[in-house]
Amino acid sequence: MNLDELRSVQSKERSKDSLQHLRESFYADVGEYICDLREERERAAERASDPFDSEEVNRLTDEIKTAEEVVEAIYERRVGKVVKRASLAAADMPADEEGLTAEEQELFADLVDRIESNKSTVLDVLAGETDASDASSGDAAAESATDTSSVDDAPASDAADGSARPNAEAAAIASDSDASPAEAGDEGSEADGADDANGTDEADDADDVDDDPLAGLSDRTTVRITSDVGEILGVDQRSYDLAEEDVVTLPAANAEPLLERDAAERLE
Repeated sequence: MNLDELRSVQSKERSKDSLQHLRESFYADVGEYICDLREERERAAERASDPFDSEEVNRLTDEIKTAEEVVEAIYERRVGKVVKRASLAAADMPADEEGLTAEEQELFADLVDRIESNKSTVLDVLAGETDASDASSGDAAAESATDTSSVDDAPASDAADGSARPNAEAAAIASDSDASPAEAGDEGSEADGADDANGTDEADDADDVDDDPLAGLSDRTTVRITSDVGEILGVDQRSYDLAEEDVVTLPAANAEPLLERDAAERLE
């Protein structure tokens, strides 16, 4: 493994819509290569009279930084293609599973399972076979159990695979809806009663959103892409090939993660 090979892989990945075949140990090989560079830099620093002014130390530092940036760009370009493959496989359409690295194989299998499970839940709700609120509660409980397992089983240092899994979020709105101005007996209590009423209405509105399995799909956000992201599959089942300086309107659920990691800027 060397920097020339990494750049060649990056160039080929950018030039085609399909995934190029990589050996299963590709990311592990890159990790070993970067580790060797760091060790070589340490030895060079020990030999140098002034490590900060050493030409060899600076060269190795630049090579390490470049290698890390290139492999991250390769992964971000490939992960969108893996998501697209998984969506095809979950829809019982032909999806080539060859040429994935070990980490990408795990991601692919997990995505297929999640898409199939979610699709089944949505179809049951739409057919009236399952109550939407019950389905939401079940999904939240399953997600909570998955998150707990992930924390317990996580290794001390994780590879930069970029496949962060969404955590289930729950919001509880506490309100004293029984309070009334008559019981309180003063203007302060009346204000409290009004706040309680508003809180109850907000809770009802939140429940209405949770009961809708398709809620949020119509919300869209226009952004400018600030770094090459690659191809992603939107929650609207459309593919988006995102490159730096692109201006695109995305589903809000896809735009927010890009905004949070400074890969995009909001335009509206």
